[in-house]
Formats: sequence, C-alpha cells, structure tokens
Amino acid sequence: MSHPFLVKDIALQAGVSIATVDRVLHGRSGVRQHTIRRIEQAIRELETQRSQIGLSGRKFILDLVMEAPTRFTEAVRMALEAEMPSLRPVVFRSRYHLAEVRTTANTVSLLEEIARRGSNGLLLKAPDVPEIATAVDRVFQSGIPVVTLVTDLPNSRRLAYVGVDNRAAGETAAYLIGEWLGQRRADVLVTLSSNRFRGEEEREIGFRRALREHFPNLGIVDISEGHGIDRATGELVSAALTDHPEIAAVYSIGGGNTSIVQAFAELKRPCRVFIGHDLDVDNLELLRSRRISAVLHHDLRHDMRTACIHIMRAQGALPKSIMPGASNIQLITPFNIPA
Repeated sequence: MSHPFLVKDIALQAGVSIATVDRVLHGRSGVRQHTIRRIEQAIRELETQRSQIGLSGRKFILDLVMEAPTRFTEAVRMALEAEMPSLRPVVFRSRYHLAEVRTTANTVSLLEEIARRGSNGLLLKAPDVPEIATAVDRVFQSGIPVVTLVTDLPNSRRLAYVGVDNRAAGETAAYLIGEWLGQRRADVLVTLSSNRFRGEEEREIGFRRALREHFPNLGIVDISEGHGIDRATGELVSAALTDHPEIAAVYSIGGGNTSIVQAFAELKRPCRVFIGHDLDVDNLELLRSRRISAVLHHDLRHDMRTACIHIMRAQGALPKSIMPGASNIQLITPFNIPA
C-alpha cells in the first residue's frame, strides 16, 4: 500500500497501534477487515489534510461523529476541512465517523472507543437520549472536550452547543408559511428525520407555537422516522398526502426534500409553500429549479470554526477571553443563492 506518511501518523489517525498499521501495510494476516478499512480511511484522510502537514504549531486530533444523511455530513466535512488550515496556532487533523442511521448502542460504543484511544476534541451530532448523554459524560471525564453540532445534548457535560437557535428557526418558518398562504384554511406538512433529535424537536415546538398564536387557520400534519433518507421519507409523505387532502405547504425539518417534492408531483398535488433547512446539494438544485420556496440556512464554515475555537480554548491553545459568536439564520430564496 503506497503512501507518503509515517506509520506513527497513520496509527494516530486511525486510532490503532503502530504494529497493526505495519501488518496492514505489508499485507500480513491477522487483522480484522473493519480495522483494515479504518486504516485505509485514515490514509485517505491524511491525503486530504496534507496541506496542513507543513504548518507549525500544536497538532490536535479532532473526531467528528455524526448521524445524518450523507448530503449533510459531506457538507459539514467540507466546511471543516475548509476552515482547518486557518485555525492558528493549532494544526488540526480530523477523523470522521459518519453514518446516515446509527443505533444508540453503536453510538455509545463509538464514543467509548474515542475516550479510550484519546482525542483533543469531539464534535458530535447525535440523538438526545440518556444513554448517549451518559457516554458524553464519560468522554468528558477522560479529558476530551465535546461540542454538540446542530442538535444539543443539554443534559450532558458537553462543553458547548454550536448551531442556530432552533426554536427561532421554527418560528421563522411559521411566519413565512403563514404570510405566504394567507387566510385560507389549510394544513402544513411538518417532516422530521427522527423525534430523537432535540434540535428538530425544538424547531417543531417553535413552529407549532408561532402557528397557533398567529395563524390559527393553519393546521399541522407531522411525520417522522424517515431519517432524511429519500425513499423512506417519500413513502411517509405519500401516505400523509393521501390521508390529508388539505395539505398545501411543507416545513421540512429533517431533509429528504427531493423525495418530498416528488411525492407531491406523483400525486398531482400542489405545494404552495415549501421551507427547508441548509444549503446542501439537493436544496441548491431545488431552489434553482424553483421547486422549493426558501431555505433557512446557517454558515457551516462559521459553525466549524466556532466549534474548533471552543476546543482550542478548552485545551489552552487560545485565551479564555476569546468567545466565538452565535450562528445566524439566513433566508435563502431562488434570487439570493450565495456564489
């Protein structure tokens, strides 16, 4: 296996021993396939981050753990890699643990593994359930600061939450849909990827409260557990449209927007207003083709920089007086898509 990296660097990136890396690189037996794949992934990650290797400064290993659709985890990964070279005086190297769906037990096992092998910081998007909060506490006790992304774990010992005010985002969506639909009686389809994520729950709470207070003519039909995956989400939306003929708008909290648009089209149902979240690849195309109305977006590069600053402060690489700012909600329409 050809590569330009030191065996000890590959071992650190992969979180395995130098001896294990040596066995894999020389094609010797006795190593599990999972470990071989992890070492191969570590080499690819080092190749991506090669531009940082020549920089001087303290070197930090950062673990990014996310449960989210690939289109979103890729957007986060790209944002993190774009920000890392400018995060002086630290040189970051990141390890990625990304999955569209992951059981609670698997997430807990992964967090325990990171705590055992060590890390300078953990960025985490995971469900808000007691088992994961307890696992985060154990990571903290091992000396690793944890920053939650997009969705929070407030009952854990996480260092900070990075992302938008999710209740305000939900209220903003309600205002837009209510104003655009007008006074007619209609239902709004609210889609969540899963009811295990606090961030999505808070968006829905904000949406329901604003709709109830300011637009009593609008009802809500909600679906969840499509995990933002197109096929599963599309099936749930088709069933909801069949059962609720007054659905005229969508607030997509959990993604899978291409399948939602397709479900309306297949049933020949009009969607008068469609509000989504995040400028991922799918939403960019849907905005450009005018198949969704607007996207509530926050700058992921700003979020990644903020999260890394929290880690650097916790590790003593930056003074405590440096405080990163909060994420702002940006309203993106087909007419103001960023370059």
